[in-house]
Amino acid sequence: MVKWNGHFPARFPPCEASIMLRNAFLIFLAVGSYGLLHSLTASHQAKQWVRQHLGEAAFRWYRLAYNVVFTLLLLPLLGLPAALPDRVLYVIHPPWVYVTTALQIAGLALAIDATLRTDLWAFLGLRPEKPAQEAHLVIRGAYRWVRHPMYSGSLLFIWLMPAMTLNTALFYAALTLYIIIGAYFEERKLLAEYGEAYRAYQQKVPMLIPRWPRKP
Repeated sequence: MVKWNGHFPARFPPCEASIMLRNAFLIFLAVGSYGLLHSLTASHQAKQWVRQHLGEAAFRWYRLAYNVVFTLLLLPLLGLPAALPDRVLYVIHPPWVYVTTALQIAGLALAIDATLRTDLWAFLGLRPEKPAQEAHLVIRGAYRWVRHPMYSGSLLFIWLMPAMTLNTALFYAALTLYIIIGAYFEERKLLAEYGEAYRAYQQKVPMLIPRWPRKP
């Protein structure tokens, strides 16, 4: 059962509407700034700049430094919704919370399987990444159902939280927008790296909404 907490008017009072708009602006600005910086520093151009100007020794640890820095930057971002005035939108109670929790677990399983299918140590920055010409396209496991299982699993997990406030809904909406835009640019990079192999994969497997794999 989904229960609404408190009085939820058809229209927000003017003062509350202005607070909601301010919160939306701050949350989308923060997530957008984080996402832009995250994407720019993950680009081939940024990596090439580090390699050319700081040398191979520095480039070897670029991925690890990147992960550490953006993990630390993520902490205040996660705390932003709680720091702003907020209101509860809904709380899911039994028996429906069991359904949403099961789907959240499925989302986590999808993301974990996808992580384990990749070079985890290279992803964490504890081992140098393979050159593009040596890397291979992963289409096993969760990648048989969806092209971006880490994103799909993460979205499933956050949107099925048993309690939702206005600020968390805004935060999740901003994250969703960033993920969709990020996936689009990641697809362009993967097409450049894998060419027709990835184009054929795109035609068979959906981008973000999982689907049972088609028979050959």
